[in-house]
Amino acid sequence: MLNVTVVGYRKVLGTSITIPVEMLNAADLINRIENNAGAKNKALAMQLVSLDGGNIALNAGLELVCNNRLADITDTDMIILPGLWGNPLGVVKNNPELTEWLRGFQGTDVIICAAGTGSYFLAEAGLLNNKVATTHWYYFDQFQQSYPDVLLQRDRFITKAGNLYCAGSVNSVRDVMLHFIEDFYSQFVADQVSRHFTHEVKRSYTSSFLKNSPQNFHDDENIIEIQEWMHSCYNDEITLEILSEKFDISIRSLNRRFKQATGKSPMQYLQQVRLENAQELLKTSNLGIAEVAYSVGYPDNSYFSALFKKAISLSPKEYRKLVRKKMFQVNT
Repeated sequence: MLNVTVVGYRKVLGTSITIPVEMLNAADLINRIENNAGAKNKALAMQLVSLDGGNIALNAGLELVCNNRLADITDTDMIILPGLWGNPLGVVKNNPELTEWLRGFQGTDVIICAAGTGSYFLAEAGLLNNKVATTHWYYFDQFQQSYPDVLLQRDRFITKAGNLYCAGSVNSVRDVMLHFIEDFYSQFVADQVSRHFTHEVKRSYTSSFLKNSPQNFHDDENIIEIQEWMHSCYNDEITLEILSEKFDISIRSLNRRFKQATGKSPMQYLQQVRLENAQELLKTSNLGIAEVAYSVGYPDNSYFSALFKKAISLSPKEYRKLVRKKMFQVNT
């Protein structure tokens, strides 16, 4: 059972509530359709809460039905803090009950995801002190001035500090939700939800980067910067010498720190990124095998095919045939 608590408050941005809720509901439905036998073990329970248990009024004149009081929630697996419309500081300062409630989850395993300016509540509660965070770009200066102990990341749409996630926009929230869906259900379910809720067929880097795996679960910001660049330029020529020069780090330090942070050498990591992108292209495009190889940075089709088969245990052609048979369809 996955218990998700979505918090509503004055001036809340409705889409930062409805998008996560609808994505999680879609994941639950797809999982039950595809896996009726095991669905009960991965059931979803969501509750929308407000400070007083009353309905939540949105700025657009809409109202969300709510029958749950914040104070009554003492046990949950995930908390979603939606973004605010307009200047968030006043709303945050006027809701000390919410910040005090959040402090009660400090040091627990409860996942907290803040959308846009929802990160203000985490900062106000002190949960982000000396931790990386982000918020909506329009309020960067105010956020940094109000919470100087938070390590604001202006150049990142998503940050992760232990079990605390911040997404700088509603679009970024989609990526975080896909990460949670893949982690709780499966990559297959996440792929199907992605097809309905994102404008790109290909999975974005931020979703991939958040995957809770050894190569990505670390806090070395310099190595994260290198990983981000590798994900955006994986089809270019990349060598240790190029990485060393671009990021002003010796090859020896690069190898040592990269291996320590990710469990892989830089070149092993690059190969993984390229093959993951090749899998997406084989599944979702009609490019020929040689075109796929070239698109992910391997001009030599034979070399690419050999690497792919060694890593996936299937040739690129066999892989394409297999995954396309498993494409999800809802029968109406």
